[in-house]
Amino acid sequence: MNPTGPSPSIGPLEQVLHTARARVLADLVAGDVAQADVVSLVEDSVTQRRWWVEQWPDGSSFVAGLVAQDVQDALLEKYGRWPLCPVCPTGDPHALEVEPELGPDPHWVCHKAGVKVASVGSLAAVTGGKRRS
Repeated sequence: MNPTGPSPSIGPLEQVLHTARARVLADLVAGDVAQADVVSLVEDSVTQRRWWVEQWPDGSSFVAGLVAQDVQDALLEKYGRWPLCPVCPTGDPHALEVEPELGPDPHWVCHKAGVKVASVGSLAAVTGGKRRS
């Protein structure tokens, strides 16, 4: 018997939102940009996307990509491009883009090199947790 009472179960909507938050936060940590004000951008996006997915439950598999795009757009306005491409060693630094723009299995893509870099939430695997200097 649990002395604090039964454990509340997390519904499907909250699971989707928690997963999206975790995936985007993992990419922010990989890029060494997960400061408190940036994490607040993630929370703002999750709040907005909660309403969105309540209106369109069939779009729940799109939430991680949408949160990643929301944070990317907010960072561009405040700080600059993110995440910077880790596969192009020369030339001007450029940001990766989320594809599909509205679809399941979102991933980061370098359009300059024409390659899929990593799934949203998996940038650390290609950056080693280090941002490009």
